[in-house]
Amino acid sequence: MEEVEVKLRLPDAAAHQALSDVLSPYHLRTHLQENVFFDGAAAELSSNAAVFRLRFYGPDDSRCVASIKARAVISGGIGRAEEDEEELDPILARPCVAEPGRLAALAAASRVVRRAVEEFGVGEGGFICLGGFRNVRAVYGWVEAGLTLEVDETRFGFGTAYEVECETAEPERARELLEGLLRENGIPYAYNEASKFAVFRAGKLN
Repeated sequence: MEEVEVKLRLPDAAAHQALSDVLSPYHLRTHLQENVFFDGAAAELSSNAAVFRLRFYGPDDSRCVASIKARAVISGGIGRAEEDEEELDPILARPCVAEPGRLAALAAASRVVRRAVEEFGVGEGGFICLGGFRNVRAVYGWVEAGLTLEVDETRFGFGTAYEVECETAEPERARELLEGLLRENGIPYAYNEASKFAVFRAGKLN
């Protein structure tokens, strides 16, 4: 399935707070996320422009979502990627962070893990953990525009990044509306040209 998102970068905490204040009447929920990434020991996923992610929710691992993202492209603040995801029992998933060799054993229970093994050919060396980052995601239902906005504060080991995202089937329209909202409220922004994972791997903020 193709995921299409508008991705606008906010320059600092002040811009993040300003947007949060504007959107506060529309607040739906806030997620605490921990994102952990994996590759095959022989780079079977990354050599095919793909990455495997476990995303844990909350301070108590209330949920875990496993996903494969492949062939991600971002241009003009619009990101497109092939995404396949499913819920995974966090009790089974959490030990894989410390012992990534356990991940392949979940193939029988997880379609996404099985796809990583079978389609991308993760071999006898199994999976390796690449590390990850934490994200605080506030979700807003912007009713007038018919859009769901996600305002992120992403904490890397080398700094904090701020972003607003919107998954949509009409990215150009959503980008125009979102840019208008930001401009009307004097909030600076730029088109994001790299995914969070790409920033994490580069080891530096945009």
